[in-house]
Amino acid sequence: MTKLKLSAIEDDKPVKVTHELPASIHRDLVAYADILAQETGQPIGDPAKLIAPMLARFMAADRSFRKARRGRQRQSGRQE
Repeated sequence: MTKLKLSAIEDDKPVKVTHELPASIHRDLVAYADILAQETGQPIGDPAKLIAPMLARFMAADRSFRKARRGRQRQSGRQE
């Protein structure tokens, strides 16, 4: 069994973003969706649905981003 960075995709209210991907990235995204569907048993109808969880995972793993975000939250006195 492959250990993918993503797990099952949660259903959440989306915000529409339009962006063009290079063909090679799209091919990789389709391949990732196929492998994820096999691993989870959950079909991925649209591979573009993987983009948001991939970005979220990327940002969550970026220590510099998390540190800078905490600093900004403290400066403004709010929690996000």
